Amino acid sequence: MNIMVCVKQIPDTSEVKIDPETNTIVREGVPSVINPADEHAIEAAVHLVEEHGGKVTVMTMGPPQAEDVLRQGLAMGADEAILVSDRCFAASDTLATSYVLANAITHNNNFDLVLTGKQALDGDTAQVPPGIAEHLGIPQVTSAIGIEVEEDRLRVKRLLEEEFETVEVPMPVLISCSSQINEPRRPGIKAKLMAKRKEIKVWDHHSIEVESCLCGIEGSPTRVVRVFAPTFETDGERFEGEASDCALAVVNRLVESKII
Repeated sequence: MNIMVCVKQIPDTSEVKIDPETNTIVREGVPSVINPADEHAIEAAVHLVEEHGGKVTVMTMGPPQAEDVLRQGLAMGADEAILVSDRCFAASDTLATSYVLANAITHNNNFDLVLTGKQALDGDTAQVPPGIAEHLGIPQVTSAIGIEVEEDRLRVKRLLEEEFETVEVPMPVLISCSSQINEPRRPGIKAKLMAKRKEIKVWDHHSIEVESCLCGIEGSPTRVVRVFAPTFETDGERFEGEASDCALAVVNRLVESKII
């Protein structure tokens, strides 16, 4: 089983800087960490290969410093790592990002399964995994908390808002993993040292044959118009006395304000 795992590097800081011209996150010079949800995807991939055989390839799109999160994936048990990096990919929205990653996955030839985290902690949209599946033309299953292999099909347990759902799906397929699917392993020093010595493939837009007009800002139909910190208003009215009297006073005030 050949498994591709798409991961993302996110800023390791609470003081995120925004480019005033593009209104996008400034990543240069900011330390990055692997998106927490993606660790669960790596763990799920490594576990499946340990049970059924195959290969795990971890991939990310980002600047050169994104190599750090790929090496973490290698330390966790991935066999290969690919960095998709090019200046023309900068400031890509979720549509452009999914387009680039889908082309990179196709360029890597055969795959049976694509795994991702449910969503990224910085953007929090959960749009890239479905976008990748759409570009690849394969089925997708989101919010997975369990994956079982049954010959050429997978049985996937999903976590919905108020219930569980189990679906069977043929391969190739994309599955996004919830944090409830497993507990990611913590690699030891030996695994980290081995990961440091492994080669990481670096592909630019020429390597994966993407159209530059569909990448980066030019290929992103969504725009961040303004970025600001919300303000909190503390003005209010205090009601004192018996609970029943306060409740009645609140209702009367809401009626007067035409809220109810």
